[in-house]
Amino acid sequence: MYSIATPTWVRIALVVGALVLITGTGLLAYHWYYRPTILNVAVGSLDGEAGRIVSAIASRLAVTNASVRLNVIETPSAGEAANAFSSGKTDLAVVRADVGNLSQAQAVIVVAQAVALLIATPGSSISDIADIKQAVVGVIGEETNRALVRALSEEYDLSRARVTFKDIPLSEARGAFESKQVRAMLIVVPLAEKYLAPLRGLFHANTKGAPVLVSIESAGAIAEKQRAYESFDVPKGTLRGSPPVPSDDLTTLKVSFYLVAKKNLDNDLVTSLTQALMNARRDLLGELPILAQTTSPNTDPDAYLPVHPGAAAYYNGTQQSFLDKWGNAIFLVPMILGALVSVLAGAWKFLRGREPLTHEQALDSLYALGSRIRTTESGSDLSDIEREIDSVLQAQRVRERLGEENALMVVNLNVAAHRLQSLIHDRRTLLAVEPSKIRVKRPEKS
Repeated sequence: MYSIATPTWVRIALVVGALVLITGTGLLAYHWYYRPTILNVAVGSLDGEAGRIVSAIASRLAVTNASVRLNVIETPSAGEAANAFSSGKTDLAVVRADVGNLSQAQAVIVVAQAVALLIATPGSSISDIADIKQAVVGVIGEETNRALVRALSEEYDLSRARVTFKDIPLSEARGAFESKQVRAMLIVVPLAEKYLAPLRGLFHANTKGAPVLVSIESAGAIAEKQRAYESFDVPKGTLRGSPPVPSDDLTTLKVSFYLVAKKNLDNDLVTSLTQALMNARRDLLGELPILAQTTSPNTDPDAYLPVHPGAAAYYNGTQQSFLDKWGNAIFLVPMILGALVSVLAGAWKFLRGREPLTHEQALDSLYALGSRIRTTESGSDLSDIEREIDSVLQAQRVRERLGEENALMVVNLNVAAHRLQSLIHDRRTLLAVEPSKIRVKRPEKS
């Protein structure tokens, strides 16, 4: 039966409120999904240069609105950075391959490659590390290079040769040479001008002869046992050009600095990170020449430090295609749009209000009221019936204004309503005069 519709302003307010809620939820979901992911990265080096490089990369990622950002946490050394990573304090770390616990680490990029340089005083007769006997060798960054010192000692049996290693700060290295506290100095640095220039300054320019670079001829054997290292040939003239130092290519050891990620880090996230880092490297190469050493890690399954699957996907070109990544969305979007259209259609129907009853429905509803009038025993019920009659007639007036009703239909409705009104009048009169006589009689028991 037809009842008076909800006011239009209420329906409009409800629909507008629902649209605002849906739009706000959609915007929040979009913002949440596309917000940049921030990863903590631990960085440490003796001179702080590693922290400056990674900070420059982090700034570049922010400028380019990369989907992955870096929060740089600086530590005093590469060992401290590795400890912070292995203890779960950071998601990423710049580590040296031979320092710290890297059991949970997987490589993302090779940040730089450092070379072990063993430098003896000018005029020294030492040509190979095996020639060093009963001497003190200074080590710049002894804590970081402890694994390297142990590998050299084991390979050359330096303890039997009574060779001792002593930690020497770089600022005191020149004095240690001049006072003859050490016969040689071991330092591990990238072959970049920024690091080679201080090494040249360890000796006076007017010193007779040139410093001697000592070869590690067993570098290949050490690398086979200790896979963190690789055999490497220092090019002729690397330390000094005239006279060239070394005078010929020199065999030594090389160790890599990696940016590593935890194994459980999401593959797609690491893929995005790797791409962003390589783009930042390209943009910053002119400003930071040392980034020329930044490259992809070894992607072979038997690599010393396995590459993260997300990084491997980028290097191998096996990133998900558009359809692979968005296929489900392409399938679901039409369904969601269809559902949204249905919702909007329902909202539009709600805004328009309930459709008026047809002529036949209106007559049927009026005829149904006759039996209710004859059996009612309450004046208030009669008043309710009158309001129902009024609502039906009001709805039909709307159809009449729209031109959907003809004169005959209106006459029929009016006749039916007049008949009902007469019944209501008679029933109300009876209720008022003899209410006890009009109660519905129950059948007597036989």
